[in-house]
Amino acid sequence: MKFQLHFCLLIIIGFSLNACQKESVLYAEDGEELAGGATTFFNTSRNAFGFSAPNLKGLQALQFTTGNSFFNQSWVSAIASTTGRDGLGPLFNETACSGCHFKDGRGRTPQFGETFGHGMLIRLSISGVNQHGGPLAAPMYGGQLSPGGISGIQGEGTFEIQYIEMTGTYGDGTSYSLRKPTYIFHNLAYGNLDNNILFSPRVANQMVGMGLLDAIEINAIKAFADEFDIDGDGISGKANLVYNRATNSMDLGRFGWKAGEPNVRQQVAGAFVGDIGITSNLFLEENHTNLQTDCQTAPNGNNSNGYELDAQTLDRVTLYSSTLAVPGRRNWEDQEVLQGKELFLKANCQKCHVQKYRTGTHPDFDALSNQTIYPYTDLLLHDMGAGLADNRPEYLADGQEWRTAPLWGIGLIETVNGHTEFLHDGRARNLEEAILWHGGEAEVSKESFRTMSAEEREQLVLFVKSL
Repeated sequence: MKFQLHFCLLIIIGFSLNACQKESVLYAEDGEELAGGATTFFNTSRNAFGFSAPNLKGLQALQFTTGNSFFNQSWVSAIASTTGRDGLGPLFNETACSGCHFKDGRGRTPQFGETFGHGMLIRLSISGVNQHGGPLAAPMYGGQLSPGGISGIQGEGTFEIQYIEMTGTYGDGTSYSLRKPTYIFHNLAYGNLDNNILFSPRVANQMVGMGLLDAIEINAIKAFADEFDIDGDGISGKANLVYNRATNSMDLGRFGWKAGEPNVRQQVAGAFVGDIGITSNLFLEENHTNLQTDCQTAPNGNNSNGYELDAQTLDRVTLYSSTLAVPGRRNWEDQEVLQGKELFLKANCQKCHVQKYRTGTHPDFDALSNQTIYPYTDLLLHDMGAGLADNRPEYLADGQEWRTAPLWGIGLIETVNGHTEFLHDGRARNLEEAILWHGGEAEVSKESFRTMSAEEREQLVLFVKSL
């Protein structure tokens, strides 16, 4: 009898243990590995960001190839060529889009003495706003510092970054170090920068999924806005309203570190003129100021319309930039990754890094319409604290506010671009440091991560790397 009772207890205990084990098993959401919906492409090579959306068909699939060519083509000075790919400068940061977005990926901070090929620039402005409410360009140096100049034109200047190490401690006593950047400017061609100049270092983002973000309906984005924190959760996402050059009206900002551009087309055209010195029907004026007299007589590219980038070429590069495939998730069913996802949600990271949207109807690219996507962004502005502040406003974004960066593809940056530098200025040397720099509205989430056990921190980072 005692034997039978003991046997029954073992069976009951065994069933209980099995039940607990089953309850501890976590399951991925159905379809969440398809980060870009039908635009998702599974590839983990160095070219992971460079494929077209698999559902892009017909003529647009062919035009993607043309856009790719223009994206990677080095532009030349008008004085050197009449090929239709001329008009570089007179000032520039790079000679090709891919100079900043190598392999359609993320830029990095420059190494000592490096002037080009890193994908980082310095935005400039002074106090006040321009006629559309945007940043007011510096009178002498304009809207950004351009290190390059065509023949006979000296580049505006270069910059050097120096770091101060700041130490801290995790909740379990493990120490960490963060690097705080300071900037030194060299070779300034038009005199020293004014003492009141506002500057903001910016690293180029990876390109994937841009068209999908463009296709999210405005109301879906505004649904997450809570500018005055009415719900009292400490998160007050704010939409940026920026100037749409095509419609001559104010529009929702979606692109750039402070959501300063309303759509992919204007983002592309703005990069052409600001970074390469190529004008278009959206940006008719060159990227130099009236005080830079040597630039006034520089040759322009050939275009009968009075600007250098014809509308068809802008269309092709816009298509290319919009329809790059989003990399599929890796290890999305791994239990360690799923534990990390639970910790991510428990820390309320998803309050800003919103996981999931359904796109609306894209006006130009059907492949991007009605897709369930997982970008992990709300595209809204958030106060990230004094530690990350650039103190440079951009439309409605103040000096401490930044757009929530999308996380899709972030785990492949090291593979594609060979580095793990994150945040707007690349100061974070890995994802852990990027999280630890979060402040302001993200302070509570940052502290949740800081006080996790070493195993939990590793699991959360594994989850982010799977995106």
